[in-house]
Amino acid sequence: MWKLGNLDIDGRVVLGPMSGFTCSSYREFMRPFGTAVTVTEMISDMGVVYGGSKTAGYLEFKDNGITGVQLFGGTPEGLAMAAKKALEINPDISFFDVNMGCPVTKIIRVGAGSVLMKDPVKCGEMVRAIKKAVDVPVTAKIRLGWTNKSMNFREVIEKVTDAGVDAVTVHARTKEERYLGTPHYDLIADLQSEMSVPLIISGNIVSVESAAEAMELTGATAVMVARGGVGNPYLVTQLDRYFRTGEVLPNPTVSQQVDWCIQLADMLIAEKGDDSAMRKFRSFAPRFVAGCHGCREYRHRLATESVDYDSLVNLLNEIKEKLGSEHIFNEGRREDLPDME
Repeated sequence: MWKLGNLDIDGRVVLGPMSGFTCSSYREFMRPFGTAVTVTEMISDMGVVYGGSKTAGYLEFKDNGITGVQLFGGTPEGLAMAAKKALEINPDISFFDVNMGCPVTKIIRVGAGSVLMKDPVKCGEMVRAIKKAVDVPVTAKIRLGWTNKSMNFREVIEKVTDAGVDAVTVHARTKEERYLGTPHYDLIADLQSEMSVPLIISGNIVSVESAAEAMELTGATAVMVARGGVGNPYLVTQLDRYFRTGEVLPNPTVSQQVDWCIQLADMLIAEKGDDSAMRKFRSFAPRFVAGCHGCREYRHRLATESVDYDSLVNLLNEIKEKLGSEHIFNEGRREDLPDME
């Protein structure tokens, strides 16, 4: 058990915010696997303030457990107004997370995301403004720095901590690296011991081994599963069990993966309707058969032939019949999804 502000958190696994993926039904789907905390897709502060219909949908959720809303924006005032209005729309929001790590150009252009790493003082001002506006915890998600030559994460952590931040997530890469290469957990060794608030670590968490090594190196309070868990929900269960008992559970079978894939499809359809859900699911479905022998063909077919629910289920059942008893393996399960932090 650990504390996120005034919230009691039972578990070490946080489901990370992923644009286009961590919708309400996906967060609800992942919760029984062992996520202690979930975070929404990133939401524009001005989208909340001016009441965009799409933005409002991001804020409508229930049964997601302890759920934070991730906001992005370029000014402390805008973020504070957005947080206040978001709570009026949905009083069940557990906390707010400020996106200071997204490397995508369209986010950086509005003065948000990882460009904030260039201005630690402003990072602190943003946290302070939200803390004054609302009475729920506030967290920040950062990177090591803007480039490999300007790794100023310690200064950013100092400023947001002074402003009252309740936890900090560190993605162990720079903006320049985006999602490429091996995260630099060695550079944040024992970082938790330097901090007065919980440290959550992020980057290339694709197995018990990768998570355990990162946690041991950094001393972090929790680990964030994001792209490495898409199509591999049981990873969360494996991590939750390991951090509670030290037991390493075997990887799931293809048959289990197929069943979970269909379950998620059903939940997405219930939330978004057939057409919208199936368009989105062509990104989800191939990941469920990653990590099994000869999966390349099936991944391609799931991405191109899943035009409706029936075609998806028929193809998944074909895969289940041929490969159902095989266990997936972690080799080759990389963070190979598009930028979506």
